[in-house]
Amino acid sequence: MATRLRIAHTADLEAAELRAARTLLEDAFDGDLRDEDWDHALGGLHVLVHDGRGIAAHGSVVQRRVLHRGRSLRTGYVEAVAVRADVRRTGLGGRVMAELERIIERAYGLGALSASEDGAALYAARGWRLWPGRVCVLGPEGTVRLPDEEGSTFVRPGTAPDDLDPACALVFDWREGDVL
Repeated sequence: MATRLRIAHTADLEAAELRAARTLLEDAFDGDLRDEDWDHALGGLHVLVHDGRGIAAHGSVVQRRVLHRGRSLRTGYVEAVAVRADVRRTGLGGRVMAELERIIERAYGLGALSASEDGAALYAARGWRLWPGRVCVLGPEGTVRLPDEEGSTFVRPGTAPDDLDPACALVFDWREGDVL
């Protein structure tokens, strides 16, 4: 089945396409997609793969700020990567990630994502590095450590400044729902 790749900002997607992308994500995550999770995927660039049945794969990259060693890094944060069940293991996830990585490498100082256990192998195989240091968030009450995220946060090599130091925390900006 022929596929077509599309890259578009959230503002350029039609309502029906956004609904179809959300439905794909809800199916891929077995109904465990909250409104906040969907909101995290919006406001940036979406990579969509269409086939004869509709959207076969999706991923997005949104801008976030990460504090590290006294600097605020403009970060391309990967969100909502999913492939429709009937076309998994056909390379569509890699195709989506290749485009997201291209965007990150050209537009951001750092690439980051939080991986599920199922997704971690894909990201590691593509050269993403598991962040070995502390992960925190700058929340309403100040800086809060997120120890549960310290085994699932990945950074993209080649986009981060040379002085990225695992002895110093990555401090992500605050957002509603799951912070990472």
